[in-house]
Amino acid sequence: MILKKVYALLMLAAVIMFAAGCGDSGLKDAKNYPIEDFTFTDQNGESLSKADLKGKVWVASFIFTNCADVCPPMTANMAKLQDMMKEEGLEDVEIVSFSVDPTVDSPEVLKEYGNKFNVDFMNWSFLTGYSQEEIEKFALENFKTLVKKPETGDQVIHGTDFYLVDQNGDMRKYYTGLKEVPFEQIIEDIKTLQ
Repeated sequence: MILKKVYALLMLAAVIMFAAGCGDSGLKDAKNYPIEDFTFTDQNGESLSKADLKGKVWVASFIFTNCADVCPPMTANMAKLQDMMKEEGLEDVEIVSFSVDPTVDSPEVLKEYGNKFNVDFMNWSFLTGYSQEEIEKFALENFKTLVKKPETGDQVIHGTDFYLVDQNGDMRKYYTGLKEVPFEQIIEDIKTLQ
């Protein structure tokens, strides 16, 4: 009798855990990190806020234009993802690249950088307009990623992931943005959120 009750409780716990694990989005390994309100400046010198992105799925990255190694391939990979999204009819998905070197990356510099990769600025915003301390805190608290500009040199330490954010402004999942980028999985996950 006790064994039957224990078994029944274990089965109930398993069902609850399975249901909780699936979440309401259907994303495998989904996170649920709310992104705080922000208003930053894009490559056109115009404001872009979290409120502007409400109701849209978006993909975020952290880059800087003076980057000597990881940012050019990351940006090329994001441009490839942008092309793939167009092919899949997902033009309403936004791309947001936060500069981790805001004192260097003015709107004009960011626009020039985006042009090097033939990005479509219709749904891709490169953001700046905050202090170094602000972007380091913002990245850590909202995306759980490290951004740090050392006191010497011109390179900034930062992660190389792409972040999928849902219509409510919650970061739901992240993927490598540097090597072996799971493009098809990202597209599938975007469709699941929509």
